[in-house]
Amino acid sequence: MAIIRKKDIKNMKQAEVDAKIKELRLELVRGSVTANRANAKTKEIKRTLARLLTFNKSKNSLKNA
Repeated sequence: MAIIRKKDIKNMKQAEVDAKIKELRLELVRGSVTANRANAKTKEIKRTLARLLTFNKSKNSLKNA
């Protein structure tokens, strides 16, 4: 899993962002089942997921305003 930067998220369409969020959640569940919770991969997935969700939320709030 590569780190997704803000500039990459800006270039993504909404459907791509939603698909990436779904993929990361699934990967997080799979990873937490097979490994201990505090490994580096899990941490990276959580950060990327939070970045996507935050950007998605701010994008939606700008649309509604």
